[in-house]
Amino acid sequence: MPTTTPAPLQHPFDSAPAPGSAQAVMPGVLWIRLGLPFQLDHINVWAVDGGVEGWTLVDSGLGDSRTRDSWEGLFQGALGGRPIARVIATHFHPDHIGAAGWLVERTGASFAASLTEWLFACTLSAGSTPAMDRAVDRFYRRSGLDDDTLMAVLGRKNAYSRGVPTVPPTLTRLRAGDRLAIGESLWRVAGGGGHTAEPVSLHDSGRGLLISGDQILPRISPNISVWPTEPDADPLADYLDSLAAWSALPADTLVLPSHGLPFRGLHQRAAELRDHHAERLEEIAAQCAAPHTAAMVTRTLFKRPLDTHQMVFAMGEAIAHLNHLIRRGILTRHTGPDGVDLYQRA
Repeated sequence: MPTTTPAPLQHPFDSAPAPGSAQAVMPGVLWIRLGLPFQLDHINVWAVDGGVEGWTLVDSGLGDSRTRDSWEGLFQGALGGRPIARVIATHFHPDHIGAAGWLVERTGASFAASLTEWLFACTLSAGSTPAMDRAVDRFYRRSGLDDDTLMAVLGRKNAYSRGVPTVPPTLTRLRAGDRLAIGESLWRVAGGGGHTAEPVSLHDSGRGLLISGDQILPRISPNISVWPTEPDADPLADYLDSLAAWSALPADTLVLPSHGLPFRGLHQRAAELRDHHAERLEEIAAQCAAPHTAAMVTRTLFKRPLDTHQMVFAMGEAIAHLNHLIRRGILTRHTGPDGVDLYQRA
């Protein structure tokens, strides 16, 4: 039977705002783009007009001087000198929560996030401890990285606090299913997991909008990783469950993602991401007919050269898929005499 090529996603906007500037998505919703010093060079931040209360900002950018300068220009520019009432972080990653502490102090805004994401940010922003350093060392030594790469990865230490120098000290907790009034619009907090433990997305059914954070992106697959703090976790199971939940939303929902362009085609994109992970799982299971380390699997999945920053995420993603296959009974794991974990078909 001939296969059909899925229709491309629909992008209502041909281009994004320049870094540090904004454009309207629809009345009362602004699309702000902030620069990042990584290969993924931007984050989309969303400003929702709350009427007399002022703006609600969803995500904040990194906690660096470039981002703060961008916000200073936006306060008097696109945001019209009006108050900032609330800052929401979709999750704890530095490009999403890094400037939140400064924004709250600078504007007097309240801060909202899920409890889990806020606690992660507080813990990691406080810096490392000797016990955590030892856990990180064990985690990456078990993966089978070569000595030079291992030393580079371990040399990063806790890079988190460089992007998140402060975290808002008080929190309005968001839970999946909560209703959040912003001006005349009512947003439902959508939960999920996988990319992080308890991210939040925001759905406005009246206007057909979904602020998705990193949970669903138009061009790239969100990183699904295992980290030294929870080495036996199965975040891929959480992520696949989250993708299934998007089918409950209308197919013509306008998705406002943290990276890339806004798009329509939510159900199609969720199916593409499920297929992507299914292909990876199949590839890894076949590869592990013979014993493989996580580092060996990483090199197969990511064939391009990776810098140290990218290697950390690639390794986490490889282990996430390996752990998922272990949970499903497809792979087993045992530790070799050198302390390196080996994965093989059950």
